[in-house]
Amino acid sequence: MSIKVMGITAGRKNGNSEILLKEALTACEEAGAEVTMINLRDFNILDCTGCTACTKAMSQGKYVGCTLDAKDDKKKIMDVMLEQDAVIFSVPTYDLMPASAYLTFAHRSLSYETSFLETIGAIEHRDRVAGLISVGGSTRAWQSMALEGLQATMFTTDMKVVDMVLATRVPAPTQCLLDDELMARARLLGEHIMQAAATPAEERKWLGEEDMGWCPNCHCNALVLGEKQWDGLHYPIECQVCGAGGTLEQTEDGKWKFVIQEDGLLKDRTTVAGRAKHLEEIAQTQGGFFSDPAKIQLVQQRKQKYVEKKFKGID
Repeated sequence: MSIKVMGITAGRKNGNSEILLKEALTACEEAGAEVTMINLRDFNILDCTGCTACTKAMSQGKYVGCTLDAKDDKKKIMDVMLEQDAVIFSVPTYDLMPASAYLTFAHRSLSYETSFLETIGAIEHRDRVAGLISVGGSTRAWQSMALEGLQATMFTTDMKVVDMVLATRVPAPTQCLLDDELMARARLLGEHIMQAAATPAEERKWLGEEDMGWCPNCHCNALVLGEKQWDGLHYPIECQVCGAGGTLEQTEDGKWKFVIQEDGLLKDRTTVAGRAKHLEEIAQTQGGFFSDPAKIQLVQQRKQKYVEKKFKGID
C-alpha cells in the first residue's frame, strides 16, 4: 500500500507557499506516494466560537465533536487529513506568525484531540509525520514565531514534525523560483517526509538541520522563563513550544545551550502521554467548575453586572 501524503497551504494561489509545497509534494509523488493537496482559501472555515462544548465533554470523559461540524468544511478536511501517513503544511508569515487563514483552521482542532479520543476508545492510534514550511519576505527577525506557531498546532492531531523550512526574503509572488537553494530545500523536505513515513514509528527521528533551534526536543527557537504549573511542577527554563524543561548551560567555547533535565519531558506536548497531562488539568479546572453547582450559581450572579454594562459601539 502506498504512503498517503497530504499538502495543506493557506497562501495566495500559485504563490511562494503553494509553489514550495508543490515542490515538496512532487518529491513525495516521485517516490511513490499517493498525494492530495488543498488550499484552505478554497474552503469555508468558521472561527471557533469558544463554546467549550468539546472540552466540557472531555472533562466528563465524553466525545461530542464540534458544534460547527455541520456548518462549514472543517470536518470534511479533517476526515481526509487524519487518514494520511504524512502532512506537509506551507503557510505564509503575517506579523511574525502563521497567516490567520491557517490559524482559523488549526484552532478548530481541539475537538479532534487524539490523546483524548484514543484514551476513550473513540479512535485508534495512528502514527503520522509532518513537515512545515513557513514563508516570508524578511529574515527570521520578522518570522520569529512562524515555524513555532505552526508546530504549536501539530500536537492536537498527533503530528510528529520531522523537518521544517523557514523560507526567507521572498516577499514577491513566486519569487522563490529565483532561489534554487530554497527550491532544493523544499524538495529535500519532501524526501525527508517519505523517509520518515517509511520508518517504523518507534525509530523515527528529526531529519532537519541538527542544530536548528534552541530546543533539542522539537528544534524550535523559543525559550521562556519557567513558572510553577498547575500541579506544582517547575522548570527554570521551558521550551515555549513543546514544553520541555531544563536550564541554560554555557559550553567550553562560551556559547549557551538549552539542556533538558532528567524529568524535563514529563509534559512533552509532542507525545500522547504528555498531552494527556493537559487533559488532567482540564478535568481539574473546567471539570471542577462544571461539577460544582455552587460555583456556577455564584458566577451567574456576578455575571449579570457585566451583561447589563454597556458602552458606545461603532455603527
